[in-house]
Amino acid sequence: MLDDTILRGRCLCGACTFELIGNQNWIGHCHCDSCRRATASPITTWIGQENGRWRFTGVEPSRFESSPGNTRGFCPTCGSPFYYQSGRFPDETHFYAALLENPEEVRPDRQFHADEMLSWMKLAQHLPSQ
Repeated sequence: MLDDTILRGRCLCGACTFELIGNQNWIGHCHCDSCRRATASPITTWIGQENGRWRFTGVEPSRFESSPGNTRGFCPTCGSPFYYQSGRFPDETHFYAALLENPEEVRPDRQFHADEMLSWMKLAQHLPSQ
């Protein structure tokens, strides 16, 4: 059952804002090289949100096709990464959990591409890999 909880988030400068409505499909860490480079961080935490259950409430992010069928959104003002969409997941959009007004409202329960985890990254090793 979907609820009516709304999670709000924004980019660094606050120009791009969004709302996630209801339950999330999943919340997980990604260790892949592409996500690391897009965020300049060793790990990225995503929220998988069903399309139609989110909306942009500020300036719409700019889009960049990072590889065929994969689009990443970012703030056109401050450059903050904002979302990820892929033809592999046509029914959902992935938002960065760190952009939430209160990231403590969500808790990752899985990780992706653990085989690409940096050797010095030990924080998420207890989570199941998918």
